[in-house]
Amino acid sequence: MDDAVFRALADPSRRHVLDALHARDGRTLSDLVEGLDMTRQAVAKHVAVLVAAELVVVRRHGREKHHHLNPAPLAELADRWIRKFDRARVDALTDLKRALEEPAMTTPDFVYVTYIRTTPEQLWAALTDPTFIRRYFDGGGPDSDWQVGSPVRWSIGGEPAQDWDQHVLESDPPRRLAYSWHTYRPEMQPMFGWSDEKLAELQQEPVSRVAFEIEPVSPTAVKLTVTHDGFPPGSEMLAAISGGWPGILSNLKSLLETGEVVAGR
Repeated sequence: MDDAVFRALADPSRRHVLDALHARDGRTLSDLVEGLDMTRQAVAKHVAVLVAAELVVVRRHGREKHHHLNPAPLAELADRWIRKFDRARVDALTDLKRALEEPAMTTPDFVYVTYIRTTPEQLWAALTDPTFIRRYFDGGGPDSDWQVGSPVRWSIGGEPAQDWDQHVLESDPPRRLAYSWHTYRPEMQPMFGWSDEKLAELQQEPVSRVAFEIEPVSPTAVKLTVTHDGFPPGSEMLAAISGGWPGILSNLKSLLETGEVVAGR
């Protein structure tokens, strides 16, 4: 996969496509053509290469196909080819860090795809076992019996789990898991210094949902697709989870493959 990513990034036109999706994620092909000085056929060919390299993920919304920038292959390249040389602050990482930590907020969903050397059963256990979850969720994370309709209780930083009105929406082990997401809670107010008025404003956002789709790709590897959606345009929660999920999922991958989380995350 590294070779496919490097080939995809080598072409400046494909980098322009990625830049366009970074500026406004979730574009249709027509949207991309309007913003780039290329023909529709040329854009389609470049998008196909980016999709094959997993740098772009396509999701259908009704009759339209929307294209999403996927940071997972870039994060894995950084882990493999940059961080191992202790050059975490080289110029090449600056734009990558910005892409991972400041995703565009103009499309109301988040999509992340990664490949993990594990089995579907082991990945399902990692997504549902509270002892394992705490290792890659920084001591907290969700806890449930993972039956459809059951509550999903949440812990932050090792604090006792709390019921924030989240529920399991889908549970099909070891293939698919989905649950509703919490809104902003009073318990978070001291952490971020929100006024009562700001908290009340944030709590007006609708409840979102996150889904994990597990697909075996070989006897020893699986494809994990995480889709978090249901946000209004300009959502504060979308900004928060878009900055948080890449690090959490990178820790999940590292823990399954090496037994350790990624240092510094």
